[in-house]
Amino acid sequence: MSDIMVGGYADSLYNAYNSTKTSSGAKLEQSLTDKDMSDADSDELMEACREFEAYFTEQMFKEMQKTVDVWKSDDSDSSSKYKDYATDTLLQEYAGSSSEGQGLGLAQMLYEQMKVNYNIED
Repeated sequence: MSDIMVGGYADSLYNAYNSTKTSSGAKLEQSLTDKDMSDADSDELMEACREFEAYFTEQMFKEMQKTVDVWKSDDSDSSSKYKDYATDTLLQEYAGSSSEGQGLGLAQMLYEQMKVNYNIED
């Protein structure tokens, strides 16, 4: 495969990534606004709370990443955008896996409060 074809494919992949860069935030917003949570069952409510916890954790990781010199890139070439893509993907995976199981406990606290607010019983 020629370098032009590989570079073109990589650029297309990167452009697709940039168009959905806030996919976790958009996914969370869509799942919360598309549903009337007053009609939700406890499983749907808990899933929404876990998605929020994962999104919150991802944003926290991204802010923490900004403070670490090792992550900062002075590269002005095209490789820096691929590093950014890999870093963002990795942070999304870390955030998603950190909210599984007990997670940080934020999802459980939200769930308990929303159960009361929406009169949802187990």
